[in-house]
Amino acid sequence: MNHMNRTLRFAHSLSSIQLSISQSIPRLVNPFYQFTPFLFAKIQSLESRTHEQILFFSSSPESVFSLFSSEDWSKNLDKEMQDSNLALTHENVVFILKKLSKNPEKASRFFKYVNEDGFEPSSSIYSLMLRIYTRKDFLKEFWVTIKEMKEKGYYLDEETYKTIFSTFRGSKMENEATALRHFYQRLLRENAMGEVVNEVVEIIKSLEWGERVERKLEEMKFVVSDNFVLRVLKELRGKGYLLKAHRFFKWVEKSLGFKHNSVTYNGTLRVLCWVESITEFWSVMEEMKSAGFEMDLDSYIKITRQLQKNKMLKDAVRLYEHMMDSPFKPSCKECDMLLRAIATHSSPDLDLVFKVVNKFEAAGYLMSKSVYDGIHRSLTSLGKFDEAEKIVQTMKSAGYDPDNITYSQLVFGLCKARRCDEASIVLTEMEKRGCSPDIKTWTILIKGHCVANEVDEAILCFAKMMEKGFDADADLVDVLVNGFLSQDRAIGAHTLLLELVKKARSRPWQATYKNLIQKLLGGRKFEEALELLHMMKKQKYPPFSEPFVKYISKFGSVEDAHEFLKTLSVKEYPSVSAYQHVFKSFFDEDRHSEAKDLLFKCPHHIRKHPEVSSLFGSAT
Repeated sequence: MNHMNRTLRFAHSLSSIQLSISQSIPRLVNPFYQFTPFLFAKIQSLESRTHEQILFFSSSPESVFSLFSSEDWSKNLDKEMQDSNLALTHENVVFILKKLSKNPEKASRFFKYVNEDGFEPSSSIYSLMLRIYTRKDFLKEFWVTIKEMKEKGYYLDEETYKTIFSTFRGSKMENEATALRHFYQRLLRENAMGEVVNEVVEIIKSLEWGERVERKLEEMKFVVSDNFVLRVLKELRGKGYLLKAHRFFKWVEKSLGFKHNSVTYNGTLRVLCWVESITEFWSVMEEMKSAGFEMDLDSYIKITRQLQKNKMLKDAVRLYEHMMDSPFKPSCKECDMLLRAIATHSSPDLDLVFKVVNKFEAAGYLMSKSVYDGIHRSLTSLGKFDEAEKIVQTMKSAGYDPDNITYSQLVFGLCKARRCDEASIVLTEMEKRGCSPDIKTWTILIKGHCVANEVDEAILCFAKMMEKGFDADADLVDVLVNGFLSQDRAIGAHTLLLELVKKARSRPWQATYKNLIQKLLGGRKFEEALELLHMMKKQKYPPFSEPFVKYISKFGSVEDAHEFLKTLSVKEYPSVSAYQHVFKSFFDEDRHSEAKDLLFKCPHHIRKHPEVSSLFGSAT
């Protein structure tokens, strides 16, 4: 009953927001898609839907996931699995493994169970299991699985290899990372299929698709398999070859009689999810649906990330709607991420926001705090503050109090609307309501002032923040430095950065140092830039030498070059190649005398080095 009351209040609130938005944004036609009638219909059908879920629960992949996630392996669980009548399709197995991925032990048990039951894993399922096993306490299972994968002739694709390698390195598992690299290199050398794949790909890439390409491919008389098709498609994933990838996908079925299945459909969709081939992507989606297959959950997550990254938000929402109508519904986290991607666009599309919310609600999920945040974030970004406040009130009625996220979104929206004074007042109101602004809230306000070209006001806000006991993190340091640079105040940015590093113990990002160094050198402030280079070295960042070399070769003195080379290495002399680079840059600018003067200042082992001697011998 409480959920029904909250739903009614939410519907009433959205109904009032719909009216105000439709008046202020003429281009949107009923952006909530009759949201209120939908919710009332949902309430009226609550009992019948519950009965339907009970009726079909035992045969759903979600129910099998629940069995494995809630119970240890036993004869009872084995019997319940047999009674579930769940078809062990590629999509079902991927869904359950993906859901169990946070619990490698149970994922492993399920994987072994389906193998013993006669299920034949694809290369993509093996790759998923390898990612699940990249933990210190599952290394035995990892190496057994990768060996089994190799024995069956499956290919470890480059993307999976790089992901696992990075995971090993990030977890300080250097021995495993090295062993994996050697294994992958050996796999590339020994896999005979790789040579055929490379030859096929070379033919496709080098010629326009047509009869000539098809004739050459047919003459090769290669054996087509799921694995072979996936490998060719992945090699054609680069820009300019995506439409050819689609033609190859169609050709192997039409000309070679290969019957596409869930594995190849999903693999193809992962390749085609780019602007260049989005029409073909949706065409394959329709073909897959007509053939009785579904997009698997692992493919969905990878594809939706790609679509969001490329700002293809309409396609991302359309795909989300498709998945929410399938048996393999994405998690609440996926809904949150999609709403965030829409809301953080420069001009959020409310039409898309509520398409996502509608599907989320239609699937029977309760409105969570993060979903409310997604709606609120879009409204504040668009400057719809009255409507945003109504969402906050509805959220409070549902039992979710405004927090730092809520207020930070309001502060961001006000700053974006150039209403920074009002944004400052929000922080005061937060404290009155017992919700102290955190570092992120302060950063948003300070950045708002900087974007509005109010850098001095930003510094005042920063001082207030420091009085509250906060220290500047790398994000805030970058905001302040960029604020100064936006007003061509590189020296001011330099002074601020020195103070924050030396007195406040801040650790700026490497990119912040690089940006400021380039601006200082652009303004002929060599000494200040060199000081930052020295600080970078102290904080263990790699040397950022290229802009210094370019500056010295054009404008610098021999003494500048000497000081730069000393700074490059705190304890010892820099490498011979560093000296060579500076010498060559002087030669390129026809400053041979400066190069020779610098040579006399160099240590003995540099002057007598064969490569340096050869360089000066050819220049004189």
